[in-house]
This record gives sequence, C-alpha cells and structure tokens, in this order.
Amino acid sequence: MQAIVLAAGEGSRMRPLTKTLPKVMLPVAGKPLLEHIIVRAHAAGIENFVLVVGYGANTVRSHFGDGSRLGVKIEYAVQEKQLGTGHALMTAESKAADRFLVLNGDVLLDVRSLKEIIAQEAAVSAIKVDDPKRYGVFLEENGYFKSVIEKSPKPPSNLANAGIYLFPRSIFDALRSAPISARGEYELTDGLNLLAAKEKLKIVLLSSWLEIGRPWDILEANEILLKEMVACIQGDVEPGATLKGKVSVGKNTKIMAGAYIEGPVIIGDNCKIGPNCYIRPYTCIGNDVRIGNAVEVKNSAIFDGTKIGHLSYVGDSVIGLCCNFGAGTICSNLRHDKATVKSFIKGDRVDSGRRKLGAIIGDAVSTGIHTTIYTGTVIESGYWGLPAAVLKGLVVSQKERHNC
Repeated sequence: MQAIVLAAGEGSRMRPLTKTLPKVMLPVAGKPLLEHIIVRAHAAGIENFVLVVGYGANTVRSHFGDGSRLGVKIEYAVQEKQLGTGHALMTAESKAADRFLVLNGDVLLDVRSLKEIIAQEAAVSAIKVDDPKRYGVFLEENGYFKSVIEKSPKPPSNLANAGIYLFPRSIFDALRSAPISARGEYELTDGLNLLAAKEKLKIVLLSSWLEIGRPWDILEANEILLKEMVACIQGDVEPGATLKGKVSVGKNTKIMAGAYIEGPVIIGDNCKIGPNCYIRPYTCIGNDVRIGNAVEVKNSAIFDGTKIGHLSYVGDSVIGLCCNFGAGTICSNLRHDKATVKSFIKGDRVDSGRRKLGAIIGDAVSTGIHTTIYTGTVIESGYWGLPAAVLKGLVVSQKERHNC
C-alpha cells in the first residue's frame, strides 16, 4: 500500500510559526508533525510514501531522506507553485500506484480508522462535528459518498471531510476535468465530486481526528501524543531534582537540583533546566533550550534554541525558534472574566475557543526584563522588546532579526 502525503503548503494560518519552517515540520511532541503522520501510517501497514513538497522542501528532504531511518520508502514530488490540493496531488501522478491513500500533512491520524480505510476498495474519511460551518461536509447515501459541500453557512450535514482518502488512479482524470475554483486553484474536492459519478466511495467514520491548522492546535496535539509517550532518561539528572510521572530527557541535557518536572513532559537534547524551576504537564521542550532559575512552564511548546530567563512564567503558549526571554517575562494565559481567549490568524482576530491560551511567538523574538504579555497575543518573528513592556494583540516586528 502506498500513501501520497500533501505537504507542500506553508500553512499561512500558522503564522508566525511558519516563518522559517513549513507547517508539516513544526515540532509536536518532540518530532515534526509529518513524522508522526508517517509513523502512524506505517503502523497501519503503509510501506511506501510519496511526499508532495513545495514550501520548505529542502527542510523536509534533509530530515526524512529516503525514509530508511523510519523503516519506510520515501519518494518526493515537487509542487513548484501552490495551486491547490488537487494540483498538489496531480504532481505525484507519475509516482502513484493503481490504488493509493491520500493524506493531508496537517491531520493527525487515527491508526485503527486508517486500517479500516485501507480495507475498502475506495473510500473517504469523515468525522462528526458540532460546528460543521468550519468544514467541507459530505452528503451520503447508504454509507457511500454523494458529494462534498464546502464551508456553507447552512451545512446540510455534520459529516466533516477529514482529509484522508483511498483513491484509484481515475482520480487524476477527474481532477483534469474539474474546473478552477473561485480562488484560482485546483481543488481536490472538486475532483472528488466528479469521481463519485463513476466510482463508489465508502464513507469511513473516524473515531478520533485532529487537524493542526491553528497555532494553538499544537498544544492539543502535544496533549494527545504525550499520553502515548514512553519515558526515557538519556541526560544528567542532578540529586535534588524531582521527575514525577512520564518524563523524557534528551542526550547531554542537564536537569539541575531543585527542578520539579511533572510529566508527561518531553525535553530535547543539549538543554539546561533549572535550578529550582517547575515544568508542568504536557510541556514539550526542544533541543538547545535553557530554562532558568525559578521559571515555571505549563502546558507549552518551546522550540529549539530558546532561552527563558529566570523568574519568568510561560503558560499555554507556543514559543518559536531561538527566542530570548528577559528575566521576569510573564506570558499570561487566563482572562479575568474566564471567557475564551481571542487571538489572531492571518491578522484577523478570532476566538480560539480555549479558556486558557498564552502567547504565540515567532522565531528570534527577544523580550526585555519584566515584560508582560497578555493572553492570546501573537508576536511576529524578529521582534525586540524594551524592559517593562506590556504586549498585547498582534505585535509586529519593526525590523526582523534572526539570531538562530
């Protein structure tokens, strides 16, 4: 069985985290998101993969190579211009098998459901959702796909398109016949509607599903994946440090006395943690990270090369590559009125739906001492702050600096 993974897009809704990394390479539970997808697909029986790459293609190639490190075979197809999901799939036509899976590179897979999809002749996946207006939804007849309706204000169904498909090669003829969308793109779902006129497509309901399409979805993905982790201590844990629950510590990492780490937590290689800090559950810390004295980190993702200065607090936040927090930087994560936190996607203010959400911070951001960051604040890459600054809303960098 072969899988074609659509992994060419930047992930503009994930900005500023995708300034230097494509969305599929953002770290989730200690590994790039795309690696989790490949590992789970392999567990379901997939041996051969075609990765459709574009934005950040070299980053993807250098990490995965030919796939041998993961026990699979990987080939690549290049989408030079991102002209839609249908166009992305068509770039892989010459490498496609007679029957193949199509996976979106931002969907965390459910292995059991994936096996059920593979067992069909041709299939699409769906998940029942409470707010179908956010998704394309399926119309069905006797358990088979009839058509997909894209993001309607009055959806006729609550069966959301989950972005996992099992196709015959005839999908390529359908895509060539599909019209260009209003956005000027070739949409996979338009080809899917045409294919349904000739092929029976079974609808497989997924038991679990997570699309990582917004920065705070990384926090939810971390929580799911850390529950499955196996603890492994490869670094140096000093006497007087406490590790409670499942905690993984990478090579050449030093956990200093007085550190209290409450799992599940993953800490990467070459880190220095403590002394006298508190790392709370569902925190993922990358490689080459420094967590200073009397720092508290709760349910957050800290990317490679970042330094959190002493007396700081980071709650429910996603912190990009090579940031530097001045002493006493506080990322607040709870509104006084206990309402859900508002944040920003592509410059537009949106409701995150989360009661607790701290900051979303791009790469190479530096804060001055005693900086206060409001809930839901988004700080663009390269921002340098002044001491005692109060940051809120969408914080734009005046001049980008990348010190990573």
